[in-house]
Amino acid sequence: MPPSPRRRRRLRWWLGRVALGLVALLALAQAVPYGRDHSNPPVTAAPAWDSPQTERLFRTACGDCHSNLTRWPWYTNVAPVSWLVQRDVDEGRSKLNLSELGRGEVEIGEIDEAIRGGGMPPLQYRIIHRDAALSDQEKDALIRGLTASLAATPVPAGQTP
Repeated sequence: MPPSPRRRRRLRWWLGRVALGLVALLALAQAVPYGRDHSNPPVTAAPAWDSPQTERLFRTACGDCHSNLTRWPWYTNVAPVSWLVQRDVDEGRSKLNLSELGRGEVEIGEIDEAIRGGGMPPLQYRIIHRDAALSDQEKDALIRGLTASLAATPVPAGQTP
């Protein structure tokens, strides 16, 4: 038995209120300032890339979160997406930042494990950036290239490896 016209009107009224509430919440979320500071810090020490292919693979799959050369598309200005992207970039840079070599220890074994294990790049990044989903051959080339590049890169003076 189909719902009565009165029930349908009541359901539409409630759905309208819920939709209005969601729009108001989204508008209110735009007032939160976190996630909108899209200034990239300066590059202080970058790797001496062993090949253009290694640099391209790194920039495509890793560079937005693991360097100071982050690309900030339009959707990174809209909360709550901006919060998630900013959190990912902050976390990525804190764990490994190839634009600031010498600030922390780089463990190629951990990088290898993260890439081969499928944890890097993360799923939410691969969904939006289809070209970041690397094939097994590209993963191998990236790991080999990163190993060679980091081994050939001198540590800046006054900094520890």
